[in-house]
Amino acid sequence: MQELDGVESVTSGYAGGHTENPTYREVCSGSTGHAEVVQIEYDPDVIGYDDLLEVFFATHDPTQLNRQGPDVGSQYRSIVLYHDDEQRRQAEAYVEALDEEYDDDVVTEIESLERFWAAEEYHQDYFEKNPNDAYCRMHAQPKVEKVRERFASKVSQ
Repeated sequence: MQELDGVESVTSGYAGGHTENPTYREVCSGSTGHAEVVQIEYDPDVIGYDDLLEVFFATHDPTQLNRQGPDVGSQYRSIVLYHDDEQRRQAEAYVEALDEEYDDDVVTEIESLERFWAAEEYHQDYFEKNPNDAYCRMHAQPKVEKVRERFASKVSQ
């Protein structure tokens, strides 16, 4: 996301649960109710919320319940946390249209963002800081390449 024109910052973190100030270890336990998420700050004059939704849904499988690839647990659920009614409306419409493209139901949750907790510093820009990490090479790198290729007109050069 941070390579997209108009995206000003991307912060890794946790949201959607009930534990205050959760740690990575707590979120991984599945007991906090939080999902691993990113908070995106962007310039709507450069990139639209609909563009962010398109990239988000292109880089994961929204039909997988409580998992993404090898990562299993409610912390890996597909979720859109909106800030206002317009974002909610756009996310719901996007999911409704997307649901017709899949054989399986889209299980992405759409909820109001109550509180975002920034992840520990070592999680920020993890892919950029750890390009040789096996997980990054096997799972993150293909997603980054997909965004760079599929959304080339939206990626900062």
